[in-house]
This record gives sequence, C-alpha cells and structure tokens, in this order.
Amino acid sequence: MKRKYKIFLLIISLLASSLSGMPALAATSTIAKSVGNSNPLIDHHLGADPSALTYNGRVYLYMSSDNYEYNSDNTIKDNSFANLKSVNVISSDDMVNWTDHGSIPVAGAYGANSGQGIAKWAGASWAPAATVKNINGKDKFFLYFANSAGGIGVLTADSPIGPWSDPIGKALVTLSTPGMSGVVWLFDPAVFVDSDGTGYLYCGGGIPGDSNPTQAQRANPKTARVLKLGSDMTSIVGSAVTIDAPFMFEDSGIHKYNGTYYYSYCINFSGTHPSNIPAGEIGYMTSSSPMGPFTYKGHFLKNPGVFFKSGGNNHHCVFNLNNEWYVVYHAQTVSQALFGAGKGYRSPHINKLVQNQDGTIQEVAADYKGVSQISNLNPYNRVEAETIGWNAGILTEKCSASGGPVSNQDVTSIHNGDWIAVGNADFGSDGAKTVKANVASTVGGKIEIRLDSVTGSLVGTLDVPSTGGTQTWKEIETTVSNATGVHNVFFVFTGNGSNNLFNFDYWQFSQNSSTNGTTYEAEGDTTFTNAVVETLNLGYNGTGYANFNGYSDAAIQWNNVYCAYDGTKNVKFRYALEKGARNLDVYVNGAKVSSDVSFEATGSWSTWGEKTIQVALKSGSNTLKVVTTGTEGPNIDSITVSAK
Repeated sequence: MKRKYKIFLLIISLLASSLSGMPALAATSTIAKSVGNSNPLIDHHLGADPSALTYNGRVYLYMSSDNYEYNSDNTIKDNSFANLKSVNVISSDDMVNWTDHGSIPVAGAYGANSGQGIAKWAGASWAPAATVKNINGKDKFFLYFANSAGGIGVLTADSPIGPWSDPIGKALVTLSTPGMSGVVWLFDPAVFVDSDGTGYLYCGGGIPGDSNPTQAQRANPKTARVLKLGSDMTSIVGSAVTIDAPFMFEDSGIHKYNGTYYYSYCINFSGTHPSNIPAGEIGYMTSSSPMGPFTYKGHFLKNPGVFFKSGGNNHHCVFNLNNEWYVVYHAQTVSQALFGAGKGYRSPHINKLVQNQDGTIQEVAADYKGVSQISNLNPYNRVEAETIGWNAGILTEKCSASGGPVSNQDVTSIHNGDWIAVGNADFGSDGAKTVKANVASTVGGKIEIRLDSVTGSLVGTLDVPSTGGTQTWKEIETTVSNATGVHNVFFVFTGNGSNNLFNFDYWQFSQNSSTNGTTYEAEGDTTFTNAVVETLNLGYNGTGYANFNGYSDAAIQWNNVYCAYDGTKNVKFRYALEKGARNLDVYVNGAKVSSDVSFEATGSWSTWGEKTIQVALKSGSNTLKVVTTGTEGPNIDSITVSAK
C-alpha cells in the first residue's frame, strides 16, 4: 500500500519539476499542509474519525486507519472502508509538530493485521475514542472502537500509546445489551469520565425505516444511546438510555463546560430540515446530567465540503488543552490534493472552538491555517524524527532502534530532495554547538540542516554512511554554526539513486554554553531504590528518564560523579513536573547536604525545566543521591555538574 503511494508521489514530484523548469531532483513539495499552516495536521498518511485525549500537557489523537484502496490497474478506488482495521495515533504538545506513534492493530478476526490483531473477535475498528481513569492509584487508559456498525469493543493500556490488550475478549456493547434495541448503526463511540470518576459511553446512529424512512423517522431517529460504565470501565451498569437527537445521523461527541454536559453529533442528510438543524453539520444538545435528557441548542461546525470542497461525512471531537477549547475533525484535503477529488479518504484538522458565556457555542471557522503553535520546541531534547510539522516525500514505519517511545517509528522512503521540518525550535541566545542523528542505511546520503526554509541558511550537514542494514542503527554527529533564536528547522535529504537513502530515528542539538560541565543521565551509571526508567513522556535526553515510585525513601543515586578538584559545584537537575511542588533530600557520598529541596511545576510531564543547587564535592569520584520526602518527587532526566 505504502509502496504504491510513494511511487505516485515520486511521479507527481518529477512531473512538477519538469513543468517548472527546475531540476528533477529539486526539493520535493508538500502535499496539503503548506509551511506556516497547521491543517491538515499530517499529510504523510491519512487518519479519519479523530478523537482526542489530553494527558500530561499533550493531546493524543486516535483515528480510523483510512488507507488507499487500489484497482487492478493501480488507480485509486473510492474508499470502501475495507482497510479500517487499525487505529492511527499521533500526539503533540504544541499543536503544530505532531509525533507519529504508528498504528494499533486492533481488529484480529480472520487474520486481520497480518495475524497480529489484538481483538480476535473483531473484524474492523472504526471511529475510536480514548480516555484515562485513575484506578487504584494508577492511571489506566481505555480505547473504545466500533466493530464496523455491529458493536463496541474496548482495549486497555498503561500509557496513551500502549501496548494495548483486550481485557474482556468480546464486544462490550451489542444490540443485545439492555436498552440498545432500535439502534440502526452500533458504532461511533465517545467516552467521558466525570469529575467523580464515573465513566459514560455514547454511541449509535442511523435512520430507521430501511430504504424508505418517513419524515418522522428522519427527524427523530432515536438511535443515539448513552450507557453508564462500571468502575473498571470495561463493563456496563444498567440499561442504555436513548438520546433523542433531532435528525441524528452518526458521530457521538461529549464534553463538559461550566457544569453543563454537551452532547454533539453529525446531523443527517435526509428529509426536510428546519433552518436551525442543517444537514451534514455538527449539532449539539445540553443537559445537567451526563445521562440526559438532552435539549437541542444549535450547531457549530459546517460540513467539511463548505470549507475544503470535498464533503462527505462529518466527524468531530471537542477537547480542552491548557485551558483552551478546540475541535478536531476530518476532511478530504490530502486525497483531494493528490487525486483532484477526495474519494472518501480523510485527514485530521483542528481549529479553535469558542464557548460563549451564555452556554452556546460559536460557529467554527475551519480552514487550512488552523491553530498557531502554542509553545516552542526545545531542540536540545531528543526529538523523534517522526515528530513532524511539515514534510515532503517521506513515509514512516515501525522502528527497532532502542530508547524510543512505545511503538517507535522512523522516517523512511527518503529520496533526494525529500525533507521534514519542525516549527519554532528555540536555540536560545547561546545557540547550538552540534547536532546528532540516529540513522540506518544500506545506501547513505546527507542530511542538510537549514533554517526557515528548504533553501534557508545551512547551519550543518550530517554525512550518513551505510550502516549495513535498514534497521542497523548508528548515531552520527556534526558541528553547527549560526543557529540561535527561534526558527523553523528543515532536515533536507540528499543522495544518489532511486532506492531509499536511509532511515531516520531521532535528532538532538547540543547547546553552546559559557559554563562547561558534565551531564550524567538518570538512566546511566545509577542505582535506583523504588524508582524506574521510563520513556512515556517525550522530550527526555538519552534513552529515558527516572520516575520515583514512592512518596518517601525512593531514591536515585549517581554512582560516579567525577570532579578534578575539591570545591563547591553547581548541580543542575533537568526534570519535569505537571503541577504543584515536590521536595527531595540531597546526599553526597552518603551524607545529607540539603533537605527538602523544592522542585516547582514545569507545566506538564513532557515539559522539562531546570533546578540548580550548590553542593561541595571532593576531587575524584563522588556519589550523589536524591531521596523523596513525602511528595514522591519529579521525573528526573539528568544532572549537570559544573566544572568550576
């Protein structure tokens, strides 16, 4: 599938180059997400029916796996939804640079997903919805999905990106579930965990009456349902309750604002509609209870065809990130750019959503511009190559390199002139000193690092050798010059031949500094007491970070902190803490030197800050230990000990 797609892109690129009079190997063009725009969120692959989960300062999007279908002559078919058997996942903490977490192989019946499907009973996975709930002191993640239009299943995980498992081995909701009789299409779940910890599941759709429904059936299908979930989130309590959504079609959504519950859905296309319930748009209802009854209030998102030409179904999810409201939805912008018509293949987009003080919702102005970047990217953290703001020519794939997140991906299908870019990397006033990258190749090539455009200022070039295999990984490094301040950063790939030049796992800059020192990673030569190395929250350096597992007496000890001379040194902790403040005691060579050192919140578990203290160290090797004192402690990535 990807190979055919890539060949098509190469043909388009070569044709465009010849028509413009440019060399055939000039930098490849984007498909649909132009540099400076935020929509569509990605264009190196598709994603339909998006839903959002916000966690630790990031938004995770879960999407149906629209993949192109081909005729025998390799032309593109209209989407039959036959490929919706997995769930695509991406995430971002800045709304422009999106990390590709690959696909969850959900459907497992009939050998789906090459026999690796998780839900062995399910033949499809449509319209996913995810949430998190703290159970017995631990965050647990739940992914609900539709088995075509015949039932709702659930998977569970200990992180928002997996690995996932099927806790019950069958559908959670079927037409035999109490209260589900009369639902035409049992699909499109939405899930909500209220402030008291109770979970609710919303689903359903369709119009009764088969091929000849009456106007009354079109106007009041009564095919939407809400079900109360058990405390385990994998069982149902009581009977489903009908939501009498006028002109209901599909696409349940739920959110809570100022104590009011908002049920939203796609209005159907059938029959005669009153002006306040327009066909194909997203309507919404409100209630004082998550179980209803709900009252229709209006609509807030027109059909994507109004904004992007290609229409089709309308699917959305409302979410809040950092106290701002947004709506994610799909539109056929990428397939339209490639083929001149959407053909039913969809891609995710986000725009702001405004809730009025009177409880109504303003009409959303969907567009290619999208949402402005809400925070700068730190180039001195390890950044996965599959974290992409804009790109041209590339694809992503599963990666075997160590040290990455769950379901690690790499950038692949790299040819001369292809590129990836990230938005608003902040190099600071000192600027960058070096850049390193993890690569694998049987061919080799170069990575040009340029600022602000594919032809912008060249600040460094990485020479990529043949490493002996496309999953045989090697870290390479080069010096960098004149990279200061905030810039879009472009990684432009060059090389010879028609084969994939290399695969690209991650990159990271090092910083010029007026104060030299030595950095010791938390996962390096350390001893843990009730603490573990994790890779869940992105932005760490090295191969992970340390997470304390105990409120008191959990410890991390660096075993070999070297100093050339006796003296007082600055010790800089690189750490992350979502909220509040947590304290640590500090020990040097077995003796306590500081009590209750306070680490203030950085804003999220993937936002890394610094805390510097002074301690006396002896010449030679020292041990340095931090111990929790009742507040568990922050996540710690590393310490840097000053030379003087």
